[in-house]
Amino acid sequence: MKLSARNVMDGKVSEVELGAVMAKVRIDVSNPGIITALVSKEAVEELNVKKGDDISAIIKSTEIIVAKK
Repeated sequence: MKLSARNVMDGKVSEVELGAVMAKVRIDVSNPGIITALVSKEAVEELNVKKGDDISAIIKSTEIIVAKK
């Protein structure tokens, strides 16, 4: 599979939390640490994502904003 995204981090699924519509997938990528992805529940089920799976986090975004004082 070829991608235009340049930010690909391989890791291991450390947690999957299914909601009614969305799912939270935590991926341990070692460096920089844990990445949390919010994806559709349907996608997680179709990919059969579960704790311990080897997985890639592919990031293609124009901005990420988080702030706390």
